[in-house]
Amino acid sequence: MRKTRLNTDRIRAARLAIDPVFLNTPLYSAEALESALGCTVNIKLETANPVRSFKARGTEVIASQLAQNGLRAVVCASAGNLGQALAWSGRRRGLEVTVVASRFAPTTKLDRIRSLGAKLKLVDGAFEMARDRAATFAQEEGIRLVEDSFDIETCEGAATIGLELVEKKPSFDTVLIALGGGALATGVGHVLKAMAPNIEVICVQPLGAPAMTKSWHQRSVVTTDSIDTIADGVAGRRPIPAVLDDLLLVADDAVLVQEASIIAGMRILLDHAGLFVEPSAALGIAAILEDPDRFAGRSVVTIVCGSNVDLAAYYRWVGAVRFR
Repeated sequence: MRKTRLNTDRIRAARLAIDPVFLNTPLYSAEALESALGCTVNIKLETANPVRSFKARGTEVIASQLAQNGLRAVVCASAGNLGQALAWSGRRRGLEVTVVASRFAPTTKLDRIRSLGAKLKLVDGAFEMARDRAATFAQEEGIRLVEDSFDIETCEGAATIGLELVEKKPSFDTVLIALGGGALATGVGHVLKAMAPNIEVICVQPLGAPAMTKSWHQRSVVTTDSIDTIADGVAGRRPIPAVLDDLLLVADDAVLVQEASIIAGMRILLDHAGLFVEPSAALGIAAILEDPDRFAGRSVVTIVCGSNVDLAAYYRWVGAVRFR
């Protein structure tokens, strides 16, 4: 029988290391979405913070541990959000942070990493190339490599979202979680299954980046040859086996959604909830759009996990009007 790497006591303790600005984020019923989607949609908003995503919950734990142990340098690979979060957490504790990213990542994310004081190294390929380059750099320099989802702190930091959900004495019956590397899904899923096991955990991934979802369904790691999605924050080709093992213990389902549904979800969140989000944050809404009968009449939580998106691309996808 598989055993999870996550620990509920450590998750509770993680809150002590996380800056309060990232904790106790809003959870509210977005009533305007109900008529558009046919179900009650509760939004857990993880974008109203200095890095505009949930990722700092994990990097705060890691940076705190590094500082306590006297370590002063760290490197990670990032599609953008983890890099920003590690840069923010590292700067706060005097760490030298290096981020390796694809040069094709959204300019907004890359510029923000630089502005937070991190050293940025760009590669010509996708995230997997950045991940390999970061590992090589860490070995050459003898410094700590942070691997999103593999490092348990990234999962247990994200899991504090789950604590906040269950502490609200939930009346919802389903939680929709964006699935990429797996830190958010395994972390939140672990807490829900430990403390509110009747809540259904559904992971959502783009059809154009299906590796982790396919792996979940086949119960073994499936890699893909390419990625074709605007949801760069969840785009990966090589799932981490240990993370998949954790996911298999907590996810009730994993579904794939089309690009058109992701864009429609972004537009619905803008029009009906006033939320400007990146594609990954709209995956939960996309899942409802693609299978409305499944969610009809239910009370659903969707975790709005990030709002770091290139403005020009956003307006091109969503067709929003620029206001002067």
